[in-house]
Amino acid sequence: MKRSDIFEFYRRLAELNPSPETELQFGNIYQLLVAVVLSAQATDVGVNKATRKLFETVKTPQQMLDLGEEGLKQHIRTIGLFNAKAKNVIALSEMLIRDHGGEVPADRDALTKLPGVGRKTANVVMNCAFGAETFAVDTHIFRVGNRTGLAPGNTVLAVEKKLEKGTPAPFRVGAHHWLILHGRYICKARTPECWRCPVADLCRYQPKTAAPTLRKKTGARE
Repeated sequence: MKRSDIFEFYRRLAELNPSPETELQFGNIYQLLVAVVLSAQATDVGVNKATRKLFETVKTPQQMLDLGEEGLKQHIRTIGLFNAKAKNVIALSEMLIRDHGGEVPADRDALTKLPGVGRKTANVVMNCAFGAETFAVDTHIFRVGNRTGLAPGNTVLAVEKKLEKGTPAPFRVGAHHWLILHGRYICKARTPECWRCPVADLCRYQPKTAAPTLRKKTGARE
């Protein structure tokens, strides 16, 4: 995608959603970190449902330790891999207290040293909590980057590097959210909704998916 088209791509998404935010629900940075760790291989909707009552009483690493691993499991057992995630959340809470005074560090390298926190999770926290220009490449962003031609790459890191290099300054903080939301609700994996996509003319994906009524008339498969 040409640089001018990349700028226009983001401009249109920004015009439709000037203040994009994560769909994870949290009350402070620690809760954000926990929510992002829990969201691996799970939906934001599922995580929000599981953490709603949890976050009413657990707002700090110490309160999480007071709840304990078994107590945490009771809240998150509807989430995939909840046993491993509960263990990691307890361990990262212990490390936050021991090494960071109970605060979430505003440093990606320090974040990735926490149990259960990979590069993607650290990028989300850096962006959402501290306004850093980071690009957390999940399955949605990986798909959008490759399908549209915005940031093609064979690996998650390659797509992240392309986004870091090619995303224009006015859009760098919000890019992560715009791309996730675009992939989640329009540029879907199985049937992208090209007929209502605001950037379809800039996208290299072919053939563009027709509107449902047109597909039925022509006998096209979903």
